[in-house]
Amino acid sequence: MEFPHLGNNCSSQNCNKLDFLPIKCDACGKIFCNEHYHYITHNCSDAYKKDNQVPVCPLCNIPIPVRGQPPDVAVGAHMDTDCQSDPAKNRRRVFTNKCSRKGCKNKEVVPVLCGDCNMNFCLKHRHPVDHQCQGKLNRRNKSM
Repeated sequence: MEFPHLGNNCSSQNCNKLDFLPIKCDACGKIFCNEHYHYITHNCSDAYKKDNQVPVCPLCNIPIPVRGQPPDVAVGAHMDTDCQSDPAKNRRRVFTNKCSRKGCKNKEVVPVLCGDCNMNFCLKHRHPVDHQCQGKLNRRNKSM
C-alpha cells in the first residue's frame, strides 16, 4: 500500500530523496532531507540572514553591536572611539580643545582659558585683544 501524500522530496538537486520527516529550511523555506537541511550542504542563498554572530573587539574582548553595518566597520568604529584598551587610547586624537573664536578651527592639546571671559582659545587667539574679549567690559558695565 502506497502513501503518496506522506513525506516530501528533498529540494537538493543531487538528492530528490522522498523523506517522511522532511525539514524546512528557516532561511530559504525549501524542504530538505536530514542530510541536506544545513545551510552549507544545500548552498542556501539566504543563509546570511540567519548568521547572527556578534563580533568581539580584538583589543578589549568586548562584544560589539553591529546595527546594520558590516562587522569589520563596527569593530573599527569601536576601536576608534569606545575601546578602553591601551593601544586604542594611544591612537585617539589628542587635540580636543577647539578655539572659541568665530571662524577659527584650530585645536590645542591643552586648554587655554581666557581669565576674563573663561572661554577656550588656541595659542594664536589666547590674548584678550586677539579674540576681542568682552569679559572685562561686561564686568565694568555691571558694576556701574
